[in-house]
Amino acid sequence: MSQPAPPTPPITASFRDPAGSLFRYQGRVLRVVNAIGVADLEAFLASQAGQKLMAAGAVVPTRALDAAECRELLANPMVRELYDARGGQTILEHERIDFPSFPYEWTAEMLHAAGTLTLDLAQALLSDGLGLKDGTPYNILFRGPEPVFIDVLSFERRQPGDATWLPYAQFVRTFLLPLLANQAYGLGLDQTLTTRRDGLEPEEVYRWTKLTERLRPPFFGLVSMPTWLGGRHKQDDSSIYQKKLLGDPEKARYILDHLLDGLRRTLDRLKPAAGKNSVWSDYMTTNNNYTADHFQAKQRFVGEALAEFRSRSVLDVGCNTGHFSAIAARGGAKVVAVDYDPVVLGDVWRNARQEKLEILPLAVNLTRPSPGMGWRNQECSSFLDRARGKFDAVLMLAVIHHMLVTERVPLADILLLAAELTTNLLVIEFVAPDDSMFQRLTRGREELHKDLTAEVFEAECGRHFEIVRMQHFEGTSRRLYLLRKQA
Repeated sequence: MSQPAPPTPPITASFRDPAGSLFRYQGRVLRVVNAIGVADLEAFLASQAGQKLMAAGAVVPTRALDAAECRELLANPMVRELYDARGGQTILEHERIDFPSFPYEWTAEMLHAAGTLTLDLAQALLSDGLGLKDGTPYNILFRGPEPVFIDVLSFERRQPGDATWLPYAQFVRTFLLPLLANQAYGLGLDQTLTTRRDGLEPEEVYRWTKLTERLRPPFFGLVSMPTWLGGRHKQDDSSIYQKKLLGDPEKARYILDHLLDGLRRTLDRLKPAAGKNSVWSDYMTTNNNYTADHFQAKQRFVGEALAEFRSRSVLDVGCNTGHFSAIAARGGAKVVAVDYDPVVLGDVWRNARQEKLEILPLAVNLTRPSPGMGWRNQECSSFLDRARGKFDAVLMLAVIHHMLVTERVPLADILLLAAELTTNLLVIEFVAPDDSMFQRLTRGREELHKDLTAEVFEAECGRHFEIVRMQHFEGTSRRLYLLRKQA
């Protein structure tokens, strides 16, 4: 007896924006727009600034579907149900960003770039009488190392005499204060944004400050003044959110432009500095247990493997400063480079942007990856849900001994996860327990790993992969393997 077909999963859609809902259907990124959002949307799509921003890639390229395309989509009952429930009037299609990421996975450098793009858009639209009604990093994704604004329903027509920017406080909470906490206290974005979708409140940061910090910039303007003044406002006083209309539109525009310039100066003051040090920032130069000849051989092994199988999507696990990510990207691959050290990832981002390489660096620890977030853990999907089966090659170079020893993840589970992530290749490095780096990690617990040998490692690999080739580095117990996933 044949088994019944599994039920078709329902279409999930965003719900926070009253003007419409984003949904994914058959690999496409679509958006239902209702009567609330249509006029502002049409004004943006028709504006010179909007067309230039989309052509430049600063705003995700977007088009409105014609009547025939809409009818074809609405023939699907689930699409029709969503369209009707949202009061749809039109459907948009957006260019698909290859690998979505979220602010709590970014480096501070990436959050700064996203903030700069937000202000660039807000100022570029002023000449067309348009503006931004949101100032949150969740409106931005990264295409490689470059930020791209994705929420076209955040654009609105502005009243000519309006001199206010209502997202001001949101921009401070979600961009400036997390960057300040990172700069002043070394707090990663995962520590400030994972549990705070709306960012940091000035009062919260104020409690962390020293007396000597509270009167100096940027603490005084971002933290101390809002905290002191906030205590004087009644909580139900909405006057501070009312638009202030001036009789002179040019004066209003000047005031608004000046306000945005002030935010930009503060943002630039919080720009992360290059050249910071961390535990792993010197790994590629002085701390990697390789001779020059061994390292050159490793580069050749990885480069030839990716070229031979024409890998086009690569996940580099434990990428460090992105040396091997860059090799993959120069060969034409789109790379997601993950590491738990945001300092080295900052270098990855800077180098990728300078060399124009399609590398997306993310602060993700594969042994404790980002979970599903938001309402019912479904608004922002988990890292593993986004990554499974996404890559035709996975690099795990000099990393599995960290997972085995520091995180106590069994070898079988590491290889099972690798098989879920890749559709084809795994380039993996075996580091034996007698290696000095391995012993540094075990800290006297060598007995736990005494049975780990190359033969055991190869046997475990054989459960999911076939060995294409192996290279042993003479004089060491390290081996590189090119594995191909079993059919």
